[in-house]
Amino acid sequence: MTFISRDKTQRHSVFWKTGAVLFWLLLWQLASMGLQQEILLASPVSVAVKLGQLAFTADFWTSVSFSFIRIVSGFLLALILGILLAALASRFWVFSVLLRPLITVIKSTPVASFIILCLIWIPSRNLSVFISFLMVLPVIYTNIYQGIRNTDQKLLEMAQVFSMGTGRKIVYIYVSQLLPYLISGCSLALGLCWKAGTAAEVIGIPAGSIGEKLYHAKIYLNTPDLFAWTIVIIGVSFSFEKCFLMLLRGMVRRIERT
Repeated sequence: MTFISRDKTQRHSVFWKTGAVLFWLLLWQLASMGLQQEILLASPVSVAVKLGQLAFTADFWTSVSFSFIRIVSGFLLALILGILLAALASRFWVFSVLLRPLITVIKSTPVASFIILCLIWIPSRNLSVFISFLMVLPVIYTNIYQGIRNTDQKLLEMAQVFSMGTGRKIVYIYVSQLLPYLISGCSLALGLCWKAGTAAEVIGIPAGSIGEKLYHAKIYLNTPDLFAWTIVIIGVSFSFEKCFLMLLRGMVRRIERT
């Protein structure tokens, strides 16, 4: 009975999610037909056709690879450094005090300001790496820091009583305690890094990037291209987020089993 009810619940959920997507696509199509001007609002059909045309060109995959490698590199660097800084800040009070104003400034400064400032020092080809890194770092740091501070003290006291080493504490206590904070931080940071990274490419206009394609679509008023590349960004960002979080959960399970 439990398996049947779960199966029904999953089918019901899929049905409503699919219905919601179809509803907004229909609304989009009706709005486009009402305006009757593709330059203002391209229809879903024309965007789908354009997306299909782009997918069969080598330039499309080159641009996707260019942006993907740089934006994901910025995210991974921020993930590693954010965890390391959070660990140090939770261990050393002075380190936490020194980092607080820096993290506050990064969180409060508009992305566009960082992009324009960084263009002075960083080549446009690598701008999206640094901007993605900069936007993700405060999110990861804050989530992991809060997770460490909220770790169950009773578990830590028990580990101390049984003379558990640092490595075993990390594996058997901190990994499980920090996982919800890490997943939450990564879910937020992944969407943010793609928004910030793409914005950096649109302003810096590095050759062969998705940002360059968006910029050219805007300049030439090519609305189907603009929508098509936007859907590509959403699709790549969503797919990477799902794959990364699945991989992260799998790694944690393997660590906990050892």
